[in-house]
Amino acid sequence: MSFITLFGAGLAAGLSLGPAPAAAAADTACVVQNPQQMPARGRQSPLDSLTFSVGGQPVKVCYGRPSLRGRKMIGASAVPYGRLWRTGANEPTIFYAPVRLDIAGIDVAPGLYSLYTVPGEREWEVIVNRATAQWGHESRYTEEVEKQEVGRGTVPAERIETPVEMFTIRAEPASGDAHAVVLEWENSRVRIPVKAG
Repeated sequence: MSFITLFGAGLAAGLSLGPAPAAAAADTACVVQNPQQMPARGRQSPLDSLTFSVGGQPVKVCYGRPSLRGRKMIGASAVPYGRLWRTGANEPTIFYAPVRLDIAGIDVAPGLYSLYTVPGEREWEVIVNRATAQWGHESRYTEEVEKQEVGRGTVPAERIETPVEMFTIRAEPASGDAHAVVLEWENSRVRIPVKAG
């Protein structure tokens, strides 16, 4: 069964995964099904998802949630500034756009995409890519995958005083029907603007 089939079935069922997936069936709604990838039970970080509406349609984001566990991550060797990051753990962060979207100034047609970032001290680069079947590790961002990029945009970064232990993606309502997809981990926060295109 393909990822798109599973993803669509989970979306249609209105699945909303909590911080620690409790049911394997719910978990598979966001799993890239590729036999060359690590099976769901082999992941080191839990899978999570969020859903928000744009243009009256549900946008769903699926991502892995790594934890700090006493480590320095953003701006260190694990997630260095100026280098591509899968924006989570395990598979790349994946999102479904049911309508045309404007994501950080990138024109995104309806469909299934991966979301990568390039963290920086003052701003992050946001990358939307059509490739969704690759394992998330940055070494798998090959020339072939890179050629499937839809576009890149930049968003400001801010420092937060209280560290966020587990990588979190959440949606905040903005003006009108727009949202900010907020990425938070350690002492970093970025807001990615998302609106109907």
